[in-house]
Amino acid sequence: MKYYKIALSLISLFAAALTSHAQNSDPSPANYDQHKVFTPLFYPADGTVFREAAGTPGPKYWQNRADYKLNVTLDTAKHRVNGTTLITYTNNSPDPLEFLWLQVDQNIYREDSRGEAISPVTGGRFTNKTFTNGDEIKDVYIIKNGKAEKVDYLVTDTRLQIKLNDTLKSGGNKVQIKIDYAFDVPQYGTDRMGRVLTKNGWIYEIAQWYPRMEVYDDVTGWNVIPYMGAGEFYLEYGNFDYTITAPANLVVVGSGELLNPAEVLSPKIINRLALAKNSDKTLMVKDSVDLSTRDSYPQKANLTWHFFCKNSRDVSWAASKAFLWDAARINLPSGKKALAQSVYPIESKGMNAWSRSTEYVKGAIELYSKEWYEYTYPVATNVAGIVGGMEYPGIVFCSSESQGGGLWEVTNHEFGHNWFPMIVGSNERKYAWMDEGFNTFINKVDTKVFNNGEYFQAQDAQKSAPAMFSPGADAIMSIPDVIQPDYLGFAAYEKPAIGLTILREQILGEKRFDYAFRTYIKRWAFKHPTPFDFFHSMDNAAGEDLGWFWNEWFFTTWKLDQSVKEIAYNDNDPAKGALITIENLEGMALPVTVAVKEENGNTGKLNLPAEIWERGGTWTFAYKSTSKIDYVIIDPDHALPDINPENNSLAGVAMNKSVTANSVIRAYFDAVGGEDKLKAVSDLTIESEGTIQGFKLVRVNKFKMPNKFYQDITVPSFNNFSASHIIIDGDSVSLKQNGRDVKLSDRTEKESVKARYKLFPELDFNKAGYSLQLDSTLKVVNGQLAYLITVTQPNGIKVKYFYDQKNGLKVKQYTDVPNSTRMEFSDYQNINTGIKMPFTELNSINGEPIEYKVKTVTANTGLTNDSFK
Repeated sequence: MKYYKIALSLISLFAAALTSHAQNSDPSPANYDQHKVFTPLFYPADGTVFREAAGTPGPKYWQNRADYKLNVTLDTAKHRVNGTTLITYTNNSPDPLEFLWLQVDQNIYREDSRGEAISPVTGGRFTNKTFTNGDEIKDVYIIKNGKAEKVDYLVTDTRLQIKLNDTLKSGGNKVQIKIDYAFDVPQYGTDRMGRVLTKNGWIYEIAQWYPRMEVYDDVTGWNVIPYMGAGEFYLEYGNFDYTITAPANLVVVGSGELLNPAEVLSPKIINRLALAKNSDKTLMVKDSVDLSTRDSYPQKANLTWHFFCKNSRDVSWAASKAFLWDAARINLPSGKKALAQSVYPIESKGMNAWSRSTEYVKGAIELYSKEWYEYTYPVATNVAGIVGGMEYPGIVFCSSESQGGGLWEVTNHEFGHNWFPMIVGSNERKYAWMDEGFNTFINKVDTKVFNNGEYFQAQDAQKSAPAMFSPGADAIMSIPDVIQPDYLGFAAYEKPAIGLTILREQILGEKRFDYAFRTYIKRWAFKHPTPFDFFHSMDNAAGEDLGWFWNEWFFTTWKLDQSVKEIAYNDNDPAKGALITIENLEGMALPVTVAVKEENGNTGKLNLPAEIWERGGTWTFAYKSTSKIDYVIIDPDHALPDINPENNSLAGVAMNKSVTANSVIRAYFDAVGGEDKLKAVSDLTIESEGTIQGFKLVRVNKFKMPNKFYQDITVPSFNNFSASHIIIDGDSVSLKQNGRDVKLSDRTEKESVKARYKLFPELDFNKAGYSLQLDSTLKVVNGQLAYLITVTQPNGIKVKYFYDQKNGLKVKQYTDVPNSTRMEFSDYQNINTGIKMPFTELNSINGEPIEYKVKTVTANTGLTNDSFK
């Protein structure tokens, strides 16, 4: 499920834009303890006959099976589904079963549900907006000798217990369960299902739509954690034979293969679909002109669509008379073919929107099949509707409003779930990271390749650190419903994905990692692995004991802070080589990449394994320098989430004693065109664009001297939705995020916001009450030496400004208070007033880097006070 890369990215990310957490500026080496990191007792138990220590299913591994025959009717007048489920349940366990547990997930939409009871009063993604009666169970039967016998059952929230009259024996014995039921389709179904009214009719996205078996396994027996919203699903595998009866003018798509196309499709549509099945280019099956023509569907009142999905853990479907339909062929590595298809309303049509959906589906499926494991379903369907992003076997639901890179992101993510958890059937209810985290990882690998990296953005793990290791952060190994809502995106998605990326790129290397990861998928395809099955499998296939990494990354909230402490030379002679000392100042240990630049222009890079930290928190290594070292940088590519990047570099060059804070500021004025020209700017309007997680953002900043500021950040693909709005008018500061007012907690936070958005703050530095402190050592910013000046304002707020040693331009700044975000500036260009402005600003939103590129700058246009409302 696309948790924070769709609508949530416009909520939690912007909500954190001004409140990302402080970084540790004064860590102590005592925070690191190598004995805790490299403990020999990480693995809790030996292997068993069910799950071997090598991470493979054991010789007596078993899992139960559930086969379904489902027949339902969609009543579009009442927005209601009613029908029957017939379950054939096979007990492959060694245990006799006196009772059975089933899931009745529609009960989460009841007003008295446990999920509703634990929903915050302020609302949230999984909060009900309306209520239904849930699963209305009419009768429950056991089929015995061909006859249906009513059985005693009890419904408890989203669980249904059947008390068997005859114990279900072990060793492959079966029981058949028949349930008659109905439910009303909620308009908003915890962003996993629902319905939305479009120009040409309702779109129904139907999921969690039939009573289904809970998993009984060798780990906990029955898995009966209720469905409460955040925790997804844990399901048995089996075959699904199902029918949906609906009005004839609806298009119905579902998991698996449509068995009766001749009965539900017109000859025209059948012919177009046949062409699409043999085309690598997207072809229309049903276009807008077909919505009102009688030859587009059989002329009957109702049609029954018959689907079959083999060896699956679930099925879902969608229906609408508003659907446009296009499709193309998927080419699989084995030579087999599958079908990529998309259905969407006319409002979503367009090459910057859903008209490229099938291209995205085909690309994602083909890439994942080549890299990891071949796709197992005959069809892959993308449905546009009310659901922001949700995955089911062979079919996914994505927002009808998604466009461009945002649509690629959500489509790629949701179809990635067909590997995790559809093929590798982990327990999502307990371990969200085993599907969301793994999937987010393979999404990043896939995006780098798709269409020559059309939507690829290099990750900056360093900028993720403040949010990833924020106060109150949850460990990855937490039940999803326990993880705080504003942190679920990190604990379940980003942190495990970054962890796997670090394993692949920094610890094991691509070849070892990819082989081990493929081995894990192959071993546990259509089975139920636990976290330790994954850990053991990776260790054994990669040939590396990674217990230390699994422990620190998945079980703790330890932080990472690597630092360059000292540069020294043998016999005080750089030509004889250097001794460089680094430190590990926080609880986590990871490999170290060190980049070195010398005065003579020579550069070098060293890769040190994590095992250097087995000796303690300080490590000195030799470097074959030939001249004095300009600087040393740890993690120059920002591959690691270091919470304190300010100590990641150390300059080896002494600062010229003649340099003062005032001389640095004078050099800055000269570099941008002169102090007088800055003073001559009465107002300034800057429009810039950036992209985050596939979404284009448009930012408009307006300044009016001396103390007015306006900012509005909009998302064009969401109808220019205003994600962030800031007004500063003298001493007044007002913030709105997603249309809601945001209160600043105290004066310090208010003053830091004002300092962040001050136009040409250097013009105030010579005023009464300001003090400037030039740091005694040069700093390194993006591979260049820079001066650091700490400015204390009259209100006590401290702001750190960095100026390039050579050209004098400002390259970085941040407010030295909690909740500060670093801004980096580059690509200075002249504007019409004769001054230079940075046309590129690197920023971050809740750990996600965003690079704003200036599109237009206008100055001295006479902005009125009404512009700052």
